[in-house]
Amino acid sequence: MKSTELFEHASIQELKKGYLEDEHCYTCILCNKNIEKGIIYPYNNQLFEAKKMMQTHINDEHKSVFDYLIGLNKKMTGLTEHQSNLLRLFYAGKTDSEIQKELEIGSASTIRQHRFALKEKERQAKTFLAMMELLKEKDTLTPEFVPIHSTATMVDDRYNITNDEQQELIAKYFPNGTNAHILRFPKKEKHKIVILREIVKHFPEDKTFTEKELNAILKTYDEDYVLIRRCLIEYGFMDRKEDGSAYWIKK
Repeated sequence: MKSTELFEHASIQELKKGYLEDEHCYTCILCNKNIEKGIIYPYNNQLFEAKKMMQTHINDEHKSVFDYLIGLNKKMTGLTEHQSNLLRLFYAGKTDSEIQKELEIGSASTIRQHRFALKEKERQAKTFLAMMELLKEKDTLTPEFVPIHSTATMVDDRYNITNDEQQELIAKYFPNGTNAHILRFPKKEKHKIVILREIVKHFPEDKTFTEKELNAILKTYDEDYVLIRRCLIEYGFMDRKEDGSAYWIKK
């Protein structure tokens, strides 16, 4: 499972681009893929420098930064399903009349009202972000919270976990290290998330597992591998085919 720290700490401008840049490489904020500088990359009978290759990666793998962001969990975007649908159509360049016909709601003036409501939400978001930035400069007591993975489901207080809490729980449940058998699989939801997050770190992101392969790995952590496998799916860490023939890390 990719870390969400890059995503959590990226600036608005960095989020818009979809990648970070340092001295050595470009890193995709959306999936953590690194593209090294100083290398010429062949692509469809063309040669791209690293920056162009990163932009191409985002288009190929994520369609666009907008498409990735709009597809995030409601808890991540703060948008209703209706608002998300409207933004998708606005981004696609549809007119108010075209959107009204496609969604079969109200009239073209109704769509204009929705545009105004979204602009109001934007103004509120700017104000809130400014206040939070100012708060960070003054508040030295707020603990660091563990970023929520972007594919998380059922996002609520169970994800209210500080870095210190996470380290304490890891030490408790993995007394022999995070590659070894856990003390026990916890009943508390918050504890489950910490355990699952740590287990999934050891899975390669681009590999597809058969159920047998996945079970064999999970058995190294706990005999009740079926429960852990089910929780990995329920909490959005992994996905699978409907017939259970293939499993993979959810991106």
